[in-house]
Amino acid sequence: MLPQEIIIKKRNGLNLSKEDINCFVKGLLDQSFSDPQIAAMTMAILINKMDYEETIYLTKAMANSGGVISWKNILDTDFICDKHSTGGVGDKVSLLLAPIIAACGGFVPMISGRGLGHTGGTLDKFDSIPGYNTNPDVNLFQKVVKEVGCAIIGQTPSLAPADKKLYAIRDVVGAVESIPLIVSSILSKKIASGINNLLIDVKVGNGSFNPTFEIANELGESLVKVADNLNLNCSAVLTDMNEILGYNAGNSIEVLESIEYLTTKRMNSRLNEITTALSAELICMNNINLNISDAKKKVKEVIDNGKAAENFEKMVFELGGPSKILTNYSEILPKANYVQDIFAEKEGYVEAINTRMLGLILIELGGGRKYSSDKIDYSVGFAEVVSLGDKIEKKMPLMKVCSNNKEDIDLLKKRILECFSFSTNNELVKKNIYNKITQNK
Repeated sequence: MLPQEIIIKKRNGLNLSKEDINCFVKGLLDQSFSDPQIAAMTMAILINKMDYEETIYLTKAMANSGGVISWKNILDTDFICDKHSTGGVGDKVSLLLAPIIAACGGFVPMISGRGLGHTGGTLDKFDSIPGYNTNPDVNLFQKVVKEVGCAIIGQTPSLAPADKKLYAIRDVVGAVESIPLIVSSILSKKIASGINNLLIDVKVGNGSFNPTFEIANELGESLVKVADNLNLNCSAVLTDMNEILGYNAGNSIEVLESIEYLTTKRMNSRLNEITTALSAELICMNNINLNISDAKKKVKEVIDNGKAAENFEKMVFELGGPSKILTNYSEILPKANYVQDIFAEKEGYVEAINTRMLGLILIELGGGRKYSSDKIDYSVGFAEVVSLGDKIEKKMPLMKVCSNNKEDIDLLKKRILECFSFSTNNELVKKNIYNKITQNK
């Protein structure tokens, strides 16, 4: 099959056969599809979409493009699970949820990704920890999961390698939002990681790839339906991304916020609500006799008694990071040379935040990639960002900008201020969790 003929077929809005899709996935690995041809195919899929059958074929082909991890002779339990977020600005839930679930008796072999578009990536956050190995071999990965209960890493060379190639090209050609490509990317990695249960956190709002509830709901339903067809127990929860999740956005300062959360030094209420809800949902997926209320109590217990924090520290150390990150994080994590307040020029209540634009500005600071080859400055970011509904007075800081170049802060200040809108009254009703989608049993 000629690559261009398959591309033309999808460009013209026709359905691809199983053979077409297998040829495309094979071409991702053996380079029979060139990078420009891969880019053209992703754009054709973005514009003309794929039906469920095509998406299932693509997901299965990418999952089987490398090895599939087996936990049968390693873990004597079915509580092997994962959670995945579709991406948002300041979304650090994975850093918290994995050690929480491990403290509740589960095992979380989490395969994460790097930043896509305007959103941050879990792997980039862990790369900000000196020594942390986000690309261990499968043996070390399985050892850490068995001994600690969780390990957060990237794709190994043998794990869904076709997705790794497609993932990088999607990011730089503007094809991130395609629902079939999102579904196949997420599920292929999760199926290859050998888990039994998967919870998807589908972000909704201007800081996500799903600006409306309708689009997010379509994505959630597609994920659950395709997973069901491929025999993976899956649920999806829709959560808000119309503002930064937590206090901070940026790589090292999100790790810092996560440590302060796990050690109960400081806990953003909205981040806590979403983390607790998602953790409890995943626990209940693995124990159908447990209700959400009791599961939430278990989550709070393992945070309060320090077991979740202990698991985080063990995971970091076992994957090559420092041994005492919980106590020495302020000295260990990279820091920016300049921290500058951005003061409000208006008074009122924060009515809207252009969260997507804040994510793009963070990339301008060096906190993300414009090109796949770009190196990230892990120290830059936004700290103490105000929330929707906050009352703001003139000359009150909206956030702190952390940068290694003061001129960058001055250049970006006006654009940052334009991301915030104000009203004279506080009638905003926030909803952090919108909906839950489960399989049809």
